[in-house]
Amino acid sequence: MFYPITYKELPDTNQNGQPVDLSVAKAARRQQIISDAYDIFEAPNYEEASILLAEFQEKWKLIEPDAVRNFTRDIHLCLTFYQFDSSLHTHIRTTNHLERLFREFRTKTDEIGTFPNETCCLTLFFLVMQCDHAKHGRLPMAKTS
Repeated sequence: MFYPITYKELPDTNQNGQPVDLSVAKAARRQQIISDAYDIFEAPNYEEASILLAEFQEKWKLIEPDAVRNFTRDIHLCLTFYQFDSSLHTHIRTTNHLERLFREFRTKTDEIGTFPNETCCLTLFFLVMQCDHAKHGRLPMAKTS
């Protein structure tokens, strides 16, 4: 059977010697790449992340060149969260906080329906943000004149 060059090294058998379906082998390869990529972002500091990135590139560049090229494109922008305190890394790496805020806003707008003007919509967004700050024990937002 002919495999594209990126799949030529996929295993034909599993640990028990039984034949492996091509889709199963591809899924296993994809999971290995994802696992190695997550290790880069979970490194405790930028230097270790850079080492893991170099290892990732070395390990996968001949086997999966397209995946490596796509993953490493502008990777330095993705690693800028290391410039902040390590206690903030998990918050910066994900979009969970933003998604939660927008879900709250959508829930409130669904309750209200339509807004008579843009100011009403912005007021609601401000109030959702204030509630979010209060839930997490943050200081109130500064007033602007």
